[in-house]
Parts: sequence; structure tokens; C-alpha cells
Amino acid sequence: MKEKVEEVLAKVRPMLQRDGGDVELIGVDEDDGTVKVKLTGACHGCPMASLTLKRGIEAKLKEEIPEVKEVVSV
Repeated sequence: MKEKVEEVLAKVRPMLQRDGGDVELIGVDEDDGTVKVKLTGACHGCPMASLTLKRGIEAKLKEEIPEVKEVVSV
């Protein structure tokens, strides 16, 4: 599942990089469907980061990988 998550993040990454940010995969817990990521660059500390995380990254991952239940930022 980690490889699938990396593929989806590669699709989301250009949107983040356009605004000076990025996302780094920290880990995938296949047992409970949790994906841990770290927002970097302009995304780190941005007031819109939680919205980006949930409505952007999490939504895309859930859409393409049904096993993903939640995305959390670490």
C-alpha cells in the first residue's frame, strides 16, 4: 500500500509545490488505514494546512485507495 500512497502523493505534490510547499510520506499503517505525512516548506505552519491535508491530500488518497481511512500530519 505504501507504493500506492507514494503514487497518489506524486499527483498531489505539484499543487503544493506551486505554492512553495511539499508533502513527505512518513509512514503507512495498513492495519488501521492511517497515513502519516509531514507538510514542508510553505505548507508547514500555514493557516490553510489542515484544509489542504483533509480536503486535498486525504480526499485524493481515499478516492484512489479505499483502504486509506485517515491522513494525519506529524
